[in-house]
Amino acid sequence: MLTKRQNLLETIHGGHPDRFVNQYEYMQQIFDPILLNALGNCPRGSTAVNGWGVTIEFPDYVPGPFPVTTPDKVVIKDIEHWRDYVKAPTTEFPEEAWKPFVDQAAAVDRNEVFVAPFVAPGIFEKLHYLMGMEECMMAFYENPDEMHELVDFLTDWEIAGAKEVIAHLHPDALFHHDDWGSQKSTFLSPEMFREFILPAYKKIYGFWKDNGVQLIVHHSDSYAATLVPCMIEAGVDIWQGVMSTNNVPELIRKYGGQISFHGGIDNGRVDRADWTKEAVDKEVREVCEACGNMYFIPGTTMGGPESTYTGVYEAVSAAIDGMSREKFGYTGKSDNVSDPLFAHVDAVTKEMKK
Repeated sequence: MLTKRQNLLETIHGGHPDRFVNQYEYMQQIFDPILLNALGNCPRGSTAVNGWGVTIEFPDYVPGPFPVTTPDKVVIKDIEHWRDYVKAPTTEFPEEAWKPFVDQAAAVDRNEVFVAPFVAPGIFEKLHYLMGMEECMMAFYENPDEMHELVDFLTDWEIAGAKEVIAHLHPDALFHHDDWGSQKSTFLSPEMFREFILPAYKKIYGFWKDNGVQLIVHHSDSYAATLVPCMIEAGVDIWQGVMSTNNVPELIRKYGGQISFHGGIDNGRVDRADWTKEAVDKEVREVCEACGNMYFIPGTTMGGPESTYTGVYEAVSAAIDGMSREKFGYTGKSDNVSDPLFAHVDAVTKEMKK
């Protein structure tokens, strides 16, 4: 039987996988002090200020936290003077701050899974976190020079952080968040995306790949079918979070071999208060049969190994195992368990403060 890593590589390279890749099983996400300091600690039901000075709120029973950009809280109050407001968090930490994460990365069996640092929020998300979505959208039109400058500043900060992560963790994959659309549309046109966002990601993902990272996994749980050519140009290997509104089977037919797709099982359809095993099994079957196993990884669209409602992530994994038994004669069982991102951040942050 192939290892999880081998099975993933067979799947995305058009080889001979021996089962469906099961959600996030192919990567071990690793945190780092740069991420934790910049991201801030905002567990469910709380409000916090992150390392960029952005106020973050995480209400109960929503998938994740979001910035508060009311006039009294927004960081950038005038885009023409953004340098007066934006203060980047440090990327320099003592070795003792790195030690828990270095030890965690060293303990991973890299024959079995990839070691993947986690980066969030991404470039586009940082822009609207700092200035609010409406102001951000208008600034692309009204203040393009300042937006280019701000994107360059954020890109340079990301690369400075990547240098430290690579030096300490020696990753072979990257899991990077940046939501680029709603369920039905991208936030930016492909032309505007190419002007403002693509150059940043060509630099960022190019840097990771030039320094030993084999696999770039980009999360955007949204519609972004029109941006797939940009993803390929930026060096994305797997688009994680691809929603059903993108017509995933058509994307696989059109772009399979250049990029792979992880998702297809919309959280909004299965991750509900009234969820049932039967509904999950039905959705997983429909998605797996429509998309097949080549260049496709079935999974929920959420940006990590978790679900809003307890048990859904594990139920989806079990249903994927069932499809692997049916289609491949697979006799194993996934060891996927839910690991909620911000609960994990909270636990790690508290441990570091002891």
